[in-house]
Amino acid sequence: MNAISLGIDRARYETKIYFRQGDTIFFTFLFPIVMLSIFSVAFSAAGNFGTDAHGHGGISAAAFYVPGMIAAGILLSGVQNLAVDIANERGDGTLKRLSGTPLPVLSYFIGKIGQVLVTSILQIALLLLVAHFAFGVALPTSGQKWGTFVWVYLLGITTSAVIGIALSRVPRTGRSATAVIIPIVLVLQFISGVYLQFSQLPVWLQNVASVFPLKWMAQGMRYVFLPDGFKTVEQGGVWNLGLIAIVLGIWLVAGLIAARFTFRWIRKDA
Repeated sequence: MNAISLGIDRARYETKIYFRQGDTIFFTFLFPIVMLSIFSVAFSAAGNFGTDAHGHGGISAAAFYVPGMIAAGILLSGVQNLAVDIANERGDGTLKRLSGTPLPVLSYFIGKIGQVLVTSILQIALLLLVAHFAFGVALPTSGQKWGTFVWVYLLGITTSAVIGIALSRVPRTGRSATAVIIPIVLVLQFISGVYLQFSQLPVWLQNVASVFPLKWMAQGMRYVFLPDGFKTVEQGGVWNLGLIAIVLGIWLVAGLIAARFTFRWIRKDA
């Protein structure tokens, strides 16, 4: 209980520090909102997505890109934010100093994951407000849809957080963290149906993307926010919520194991 209490206090501290860093706020907090605005304006003149043969129906560009931007925000908040942040703390000696304090590793992790939960919830809320009020995107009215949103979000953000903790060991120095982590995250966004329509990608690239969790988070969010007819352009022509849960669950377990065996207060191979 003491470790949990310390972790909650640490989460408050981490959240305050997060909102004091301008570059972090832009590249992990505001980035999906900025990208949604750009894509909504850029493709507004092209007409609706998913129209019939006569050009009727469909949804706006803003509505089409909302699910992908939510999934991207989850990935940025968990993977990119934590991987870069922890690598920097290891590089500047923060972790070494913390290792000499009574702070348990569990409390440190609770603090990091707590900060990710708070900031990502605020990010998604702001993104949906912008989408609804600035671009007229209709939000789901079904309780089942919102229930799916909750479990996809919670499973996705937890998975992203533990993967971020594990990836923080990859950069050899804090200075190289951004250069190492951002390209990984950026490539995943392009091949996972965030910026490009997933069904338009080559089949082999769809198969590669299906190995990674972002594709499944985006697919789960598309089920929540897109009309049911859009399932025909998914792999297999179905939303496949069960497989989404399985793949994210596998990545969560793998991330936990990797974080357990790779995290160190001090990098000994530097």
